[in-house]
Amino acid sequence: MNEDKTMEFMQIAMKYLPQAKHQLDEAGIEFSPEMLQPFMKLFTQLMNDAYELGKKDALHNE
Repeated sequence: MNEDKTMEFMQIAMKYLPQAKHQLDEAGIEFSPEMLQPFMKLFTQLMNDAYELGKKDALHNE
């Protein structure tokens, strides 16, 4: 995955982080900065897979 896409995915994640933290707080799950890194890695992998799927579909439909 290229670094530009990773940065874009991180920006998207940061946009929704306050909402995710709020939902975790309401569920009684404490979210600490130490927990952020594994979740960000998972999120960027998920976003990369979704991006590649969309790219494949777009090329297939041309």
